[in-house]
Amino acid sequence: MSDTTFAPSYGPVPIPVRELLPWAIFAGLLLMLAIYFVGAEEGATSLIRGMYVHEFVHDGRHLLGFPCH
Repeated sequence: MSDTTFAPSYGPVPIPVRELLPWAIFAGLLLMLAIYFVGAEEGATSLIRGMYVHEFVHDGRHLLGFPCH
């Protein structure tokens, strides 16, 4: 019988930039779209008719410091 114990070896796994870059670009575009809707979707720059988007993001607009009224 053997008294050998095997301990798992853990270490950081490198993530290649080539695999990470498309996800980083996608996340950046989503964030820019969210910032547009929170900060600029109102008035002359509005893409969607009515005040639905404005009312939906109204509290977030004040939380982030965007003036709206």
